[in-house]
Amino acid sequence: MLAYLHIPFCDSKCHYCAFNSYVDKFNLQENYMIAITQQLAFELERFNAPKESITSLFIGGGTPSTIKAHLFAPFFTAIKPFLAKDVEITTEANPNSASYEWLREMKDLGINRVSFGVQSFNEAKLKFLGRNHSSKAAIQAIENASKLGIKNISLDLIYATFGDTIQLLEDDLAIASSLPINHLSAYALTLEENTPFFSQKKVVNTSEKLAKEFVQRIIQKGFPSYEISNFGTYQSRHNKGYWEHENYMGIGSGAVGFLRDQRFYPSKDITTYIDNPLAFEIEMLTPEDLHIEKIFLGLRSMIGIELAIFSPREMEKVTLLIAEKKLTCKEKKVYNNDYFLSDEIALFITD
Repeated sequence: MLAYLHIPFCDSKCHYCAFNSYVDKFNLQENYMIAITQQLAFELERFNAPKESITSLFIGGGTPSTIKAHLFAPFFTAIKPFLAKDVEITTEANPNSASYEWLREMKDLGINRVSFGVQSFNEAKLKFLGRNHSSKAAIQAIENASKLGIKNISLDLIYATFGDTIQLLEDDLAIASSLPINHLSAYALTLEENTPFFSQKKVVNTSEKLAKEFVQRIIQKGFPSYEISNFGTYQSRHNKGYWEHENYMGIGSGAVGFLRDQRFYPSKDITTYIDNPLAFEIEMLTPEDLHIEKIFLGLRSMIGIELAIFSPREMEKVTLLIAEKKLTCKEKKVYNNDYFLSDEIALFITD
């Protein structure tokens, strides 16, 4: 079982961000951290969670590093008996707010993996994206985490922005690979509604050639691909758990939980959530919904798909895709040969 904790506070709103986050409600932080602990108790009961059953806890956002470390302590005290002995505990962090002291205190609470939202080491690109940190701050934050003995460190890079060239992306990758990281996430810029970028022109670089070349350079730099956006000699247990369709608790305003055939959505409005962290919208998933999700997820990652789940009609299409070398069949599972085509292949199979 997985657990995800959403922290919806940010120092600033990036131009591309559509996540549930706030830059003006810091006075609610203490009450919010009380509410998440209340919801956690409810979720542990709803999921009938045995002791030591949570294999991964991921703290995302928003920006978790905007919350003082000591405010996480009650949550960690409550969840600790349910964490597996070899649990992966990840926190996202912004280089601007993840100070040495914050990282040290979070490590003391149990954090053993950090994912830094770097996006680029190019100052002009950082400004274009609306990031509030410098390249120097990003490098320092990553080095601080390493000095503290945090062995599993990841960073995010964004590509497919209007100003991207292969040289700019190579420069970002060169700096990234020189740092003490064993994982890298690379996300193509997408335009989301209700973001500053959505109504602007000259924001996205749509070159498929550039995107594929960048991904190949990441792999050549020693970061093997294991999912459409994730690369590394270390493979995040949390990421893989999603692709394997594991159950996961979603804690916090704007989080999502999944248990067997249901999804749970706590309120996205932070004030409403604090007032009642146990109020949810519930989505019931049909067997067909779950079947299609397994196909989409399996094609976006190295997890693959068991041949046994395909209907006879779907199997005809799978056989055709194997013959065309778009899929590889091995030990009664099929694997996608090109993650850039994952959604198109999934739609072809399930249509």
